[in-house]
Amino acid sequence: MRFRPFTTLALLAALATGSAAQEKIIKFASIAPEGTSWLTTMKELDAAVRKETGGKVGFRIYAGGSQGEDKDFIRKMRLGQLHAAGVTGVGLGEIAPKVRILDSPFLFQNTAEVDHVLAAFDAEFSRAFEENGYVLLGWAEVGFANVFTNRPVSALADMKGVKMWMWEGDPVAEAAFKALDIRPIPLSVIDVMTSLQTGLIDGAYASPYGAVALSWHTRVKYMMNPPLANAMGAVVITKKMFDTLTPEQQEVVKRNGRTFMAELTRRSREDNVKALGTLTRNNVQTVDATSPAQLKEFAEIGRRARQSLVGKLYDQDLLTRVEKAVADFRAKGKPGK
Repeated sequence: MRFRPFTTLALLAALATGSAAQEKIIKFASIAPEGTSWLTTMKELDAAVRKETGGKVGFRIYAGGSQGEDKDFIRKMRLGQLHAAGVTGVGLGEIAPKVRILDSPFLFQNTAEVDHVLAAFDAEFSRAFEENGYVLLGWAEVGFANVFTNRPVSALADMKGVKMWMWEGDPVAEAAFKALDIRPIPLSVIDVMTSLQTGLIDGAYASPYGAVALSWHTRVKYMMNPPLANAMGAVVITKKMFDTLTPEQQEVVKRNGRTFMAELTRRSREDNVKALGTLTRNNVQTVDATSPAQLKEFAEIGRRARQSLVGKLYDQDLLTRVEKAVADFRAKGKPGK
């Protein structure tokens, strides 16, 4: 048989094209900076998926807000410019509004209550994501978010003079501050650091680890206890991209997503405890507002804020069931952190 260079080259090109077609690169974005547990865990997830799929599926990670923030991620996923993202409650609400009940103020008192409610409602919330075109790869808890200020806040009256930041377009934060009778300053999360530096705001809310990771702790002096709410997050992938994977690849991505996001939640909780030490070393003082009367007042504020979101983010039935799940669990005297 005569050697035909053109035919051979065409065959090699076809084989190369077929190989490339089998490779699935999932473009993933997060506001988390490099070096944080959030990014470290995501890279471990990527490595595990690549190993189990023989390199046929992997994540391309865009970190540190290089692709914007939550609402930018959702918009880009809808356009197909991104396929997956690590989002906080703001992003989750853009996909499945009902899950924002998990971020509502003064709902949870400890991580045991959070874990109980997530286990009880996971299937229902997962369906809500899929109904709106996304697959939940795993919950990635940010942690209990405290209010950080440049003046001590030990009572609700003290918050009146704080120029408090609110994540722009966040209905849960808006409801919380309205119940607290505070008029916050809405800004992008990316603008918080600059705004603290210039004095546009002198109050913000974040988990202890989040405040340290984003360097906000260098621009505040006080942290109020108790926390405002528990901040949830998750990793989601568009169903459009997920459906391009083989059933075997889908199983690998979903299983590893759940495994590594559970590990991230564990690490986040450890990081939040360690961050308290960092805050102390940076002279951020904790101001307690935890007397029985104050806690009762916060509980009522939380109840009003949650009720105000009925018909906007979730229905009365879901609110009743979630609040009952927390109350029943708390009545059993389960320990928590």
